[in-house]
Amino acid sequence: MLAFFRVVEVGKFIRIPFSNCVQIITIPVLINLKLLLRRPRFNLYHSIDGSRSAKISMPRKDFTVDGNVARCNWMITSLSKDGRIMEARRLFDEMRDPDVITWTSVISGFIKCGMIEEARRLFDRVDAKKNVVTWTAMVGGYIRSNKISEAEKLFHEMPNKNVVSWNTMIDGYAQNGGIDSAMYLFEKMPERNVVSWNTVVSMLARCGRIEEARKLFDRMPERDVISWTAMIAGLSKNGRIDEARLLFDRMPERNVVSWNAMITGYSQNSRLDEALDLFEKMPERDLPSWNTMITGLIQNGDLRRARKLFNAMPKKNVISWTTMITGYVQEGESEEALKIFSRMLSTNGAKPNQGTFVSVLGACSNLAGLGEGQQIHQIVSKTVYQDSTFVVSALINMYSKCGELKTARKMFDDGMTSQRDLVSWNGIIAAYAHHGCGKEAICLFNEMIKSGFKPDDSTYVGLISACSHAGLVEEGLKYFDELVKDGSMLVREDHYACLVDLCGRAGRLKEAVDFIERLETKPSARVWGALLAGCNVHANAKIGKLAAKKLLEVEPENAGTYMLLSNIYASTGKWKEASRVRLKMKDKGLKKQPGCSWIEVRNRVHAFVVGDKSHSQSKLIYSLIRDLHSKMKKVGYEPNNVFLSYEYED
Repeated sequence: MLAFFRVVEVGKFIRIPFSNCVQIITIPVLINLKLLLRRPRFNLYHSIDGSRSAKISMPRKDFTVDGNVARCNWMITSLSKDGRIMEARRLFDEMRDPDVITWTSVISGFIKCGMIEEARRLFDRVDAKKNVVTWTAMVGGYIRSNKISEAEKLFHEMPNKNVVSWNTMIDGYAQNGGIDSAMYLFEKMPERNVVSWNTVVSMLARCGRIEEARKLFDRMPERDVISWTAMIAGLSKNGRIDEARLLFDRMPERNVVSWNAMITGYSQNSRLDEALDLFEKMPERDLPSWNTMITGLIQNGDLRRARKLFNAMPKKNVISWTTMITGYVQEGESEEALKIFSRMLSTNGAKPNQGTFVSVLGACSNLAGLGEGQQIHQIVSKTVYQDSTFVVSALINMYSKCGELKTARKMFDDGMTSQRDLVSWNGIIAAYAHHGCGKEAICLFNEMIKSGFKPDDSTYVGLISACSHAGLVEEGLKYFDELVKDGSMLVREDHYACLVDLCGRAGRLKEAVDFIERLETKPSARVWGALLAGCNVHANAKIGKLAAKKLLEVEPENAGTYMLLSNIYASTGKWKEASRVRLKMKDKGLKKQPGCSWIEVRNRVHAFVVGDKSHSQSKLIYSLIRDLHSKMKKVGYEPNNVFLSYEYED
């Protein structure tokens, strides 16, 4: 079942917010992959923004009169582009009289290599030769390093500015959420080009100010294909898909990105048939076209058609493979996700990236596939992703879910001392929560605070969950109050569900109900499910009936809800009510899926379901279970059999 990796020797194996491998269609980030770790949202694929982040440009044409200087400039530019910046610096230092192009090339090279401080030291030298290109490169370098204040200060100090300088600073504001500052600068520009207009239109559309974006778009003196595409993407993202289609049909010319943007818009708005129709009509398709369509299908729960399209792809890249793997993981088909990963490795084409490893390790976590997880860990250790905090956090989660808490903690303690971030801390806290180690989770939380990290909403999900599993009710309530009073974090349904679970497990069901009734938002299925589970544990039929009723309003076809309510009635001796619930469940044609567990022994997976006698050693297994029950009774254990007869109906 899970032994697919064993057809290849482990020694031959070659470490999401996913964000490096995928196009963001619904929002930002992963990933942030942190979303993968935080919440089961599916956020993927190629950016269709018209705006572009500040890039460090090297001089493309050298008008130097001195041939020797020109040759040195060419070599310095070439070395810098190849990342050999120290060699470029040595060549620069050996030059007698470097010109402004030389200075700009070396400064830009340091910026490109992430050495912003070294670039600034060169820039500030008394003998430095600078022009508007040099100044703009330095401003762009600060933006690239997320130092917007330094970029802003330098921009205002510039003796001369051209339209590229203005565009660079406006884009810097846009990237860092300074929408009003960007608009102020845009209005002050002495001259604008199409890039200036595209930047602000894309920015406004991205942040939901779609009316302002449309007005600016209509005012544009000239538009290029990026202008039209940015506006189409913005309208689609804000739910105005029909308006986006009208604009798409009016486009004087389209490129493949324009088609992809329109297909993405239909997918975002759950209009898959129109997306597929447009996909079929495309005059040409590139890899992003296929990936965009597959992503849209998966986001709308159509995994079957997504797989069919995936199989038909003439060529696949890492995004294609990662999308399918993530889709299967999110649909609960983790074994199929592992099979696709195995196929990916065997094709010798696309190499796994950070997002791939995060997703496939999630599959191992879901299946408790320790052997497979360890093999993937070996693959990770031979890649540049072994130091990625996202991948290491996914490994910690995998080892924790597979019962290897000591290994998970060792990875956290030994391998991440110098690179721990909030994701890492959240991962190890969640690991202890999963194992019911509430006090240890609290100690880790306190250690995290002392280390200077500010907890986020995901931290509190893990922390309150840990308190719930360990019975630390007062501590859990205290941390929930901290979260609410903080004000800087969004309190979401995960927190509400954890708090209800905390009270439910402790038998404080009335408090849980009072809390739910005070919620300003409509309680989710998770919240009512947590309450129903607490009622099942503590045999509270009155509140259980309420919780089941509310839960069935949200999920009317959930067989588990009927089962829990029936069990609650049975445990309180209300047999007629229990039978009535079971009968209603049968009338609806609902049937609870039997529980399944498995164990891996000597490279073979043994799976078991309730009442199963298909295993070759079932007689021996049941003999051992009877012996174990006998020993449990001798030490005073009394099984709860009040609704046992119901578990074997049909």
